[in-house]
Amino acid sequence: MPLSPSSRRALDAATDAASLQQDVPLAPFTTFGVGGAADWYVAVRSADELAQVLRVVREHDLPAFLLGTGANVIVGDRGVRGLVIHNQARHTRLDAGTGRLWAESGAIMYPDLIEQAVSAGLSGLEHYVGIPSTVGGALWQNLHFLSPPPERERTMFIEEVLHSADVLTETGERKTVGVDFFNFGYDYSVLHDREDVVLAATFQLEAAPEERLREIMDANLQWRAERHPPLDTEPSAGSIFKKIEGIGAGRLIDDCGLKGTRIGGAMVTHRHANIFVNAGGATAADLCALIDHVRTVVERETGYRLETEIDFVGEFAPPTDTAPMHTPKDPDLVSAEERARQRA
Repeated sequence: MPLSPSSRRALDAATDAASLQQDVPLAPFTTFGVGGAADWYVAVRSADELAQVLRVVREHDLPAFLLGTGANVIVGDRGVRGLVIHNQARHTRLDAGTGRLWAESGAIMYPDLIEQAVSAGLSGLEHYVGIPSTVGGALWQNLHFLSPPPERERTMFIEEVLHSADVLTETGERKTVGVDFFNFGYDYSVLHDREDVVLAATFQLEAAPEERLREIMDANLQWRAERHPPLDTEPSAGSIFKKIEGIGAGRLIDDCGLKGTRIGGAMVTHRHANIFVNAGGATAADLCALIDHVRTVVERETGYRLETEIDFVGEFAPPTDTAPMHTPKDPDLVSAEERARQRA
């Protein structure tokens, strides 16, 4: 998509002019490692710069997508029309006396923000260790994880430690809002339904012994390592399908014998049936074909219709028509489902 001269001048003025680039591949910026190029790409490095770029986008009616860590998304093989704004606004400020940690919305939750809090003996963010997310993404989805072991008695939500946030509203107003503004739910915030964008957030943390916080971090990292494929060797985007209360999408997929199913370079990992991985050279078309296949088999065998929870961004080629094949499980691997059965 071409940019008009006035749009390009406005974007150049809103950012470092050299940062606006054309035809930038997006696969390296996603945890799945698939997808085509953005027509236009700009990296913003402060909350002010992000606000300025968003105002230009709205004033000139430009199609745009805001990219964080690239988790929980699949970018289409044909790329993204318009402008991709890569949020790299990562400044932070800690007030140890009040326990408040301010961070721009592109700040990475782990290790950056969580390490900063824990090293200062401040509790509240350690629960989310190992989850790929920016601050903005954490508020978008109301980031959550299980409470500390051994009880694991409830789910901890990021809303519990959010004090306030700096947002750019869909009408272009920049203002500070409280927790109630977000109308948080499970995997939900009002940001799903409005064009408001988080520019920065302030978290209210509580003093706690650093040793105990690191025990929680270690336990949570171990929990994730036992259930989730490592992103550096088995790229994924986390859970593919939405949770089905009382049953679990992963359990349905597992019961249908679909773990290890592979189409092209996309595979249902043996570690967790609701996580698909890039097993090597995967395309978005491979992933879409695998999603369609798993959904069809589960509905045919169980009657349940699985719904995806990941976002599909850009333009997609038709799903791969390669026939599914099965990849055997490593005999030394213990899956998440097997661990659950062992504990029961």
